[in-house]
Amino acid sequence: NDIYEWARDHRVHHKYSETDADPHNAVRGFFFAHIGWLLVRKHPDVIERGRKLELADLKADKVVMFQKKYYKSSVVVMCFGIPMLVPWCLWGESLWVGYFIPGLLRYTIVLNATWLVNSAAHMWGNRPYDINIHPRENKFVTFSAIGEGFHNYHHTFPYDYSTSEFGTKLNLTTCFIDFMCFLDLAKDRKTASRELVQARAQRTGDGSLCSG
Repeated sequence: NDIYEWARDHRVHHKYSETDADPHNAVRGFFFAHIGWLLVRKHPDVIERGRKLELADLKADKVVMFQKKYYKSSVVVMCFGIPMLVPWCLWGESLWVGYFIPGLLRYTIVLNATWLVNSAAHMWGNRPYDINIHPRENKFVTFSAIGEGFHNYHHTFPYDYSTSEFGTKLNLTTCFIDFMCFLDLAKDRKTASRELVQARAQRTGDGSLCSG
């Protein structure tokens, strides 16, 4: 979905994780959390809670609202048009292959790697920071989603932009955000202090913390 809708649903997910108000409630099973939630109508609690969220910051962001306005056309161009045309123009590949391989196949792989954050990372792995919540640290998801598998950390410290205590280690997403800050295209990064992370792990973790 567009940035606005994704950010709204993500905020609901964090605030009401693993309840009926969670858009991809993992308690309803792997399939629902992975893709099923996109195939059915949203639970009434998701809609109700989403309407009560404060979204003024998103509405005030010109980039977010521009992308929301032109989302469908941008998907056609950026997700399918350019990946199809680049191999056709630069090395003579057929448009047919360009559409199915860098277009559809790439899109399918990326989507499923992303959805694993909602499903696998909420079901399998250790919980070094908070054993009382469902999200887990999942190494496979960390690899497939380029750093987004440190999910127990992410839900314990949701304000930390790098989603892990390891900074750029095994986290290309953090590297990208840091690069955007270097270019002055992002700002105000927030992190959890090492002391806070260690204290929380000792208080509510499962004892598996191994800081790098």
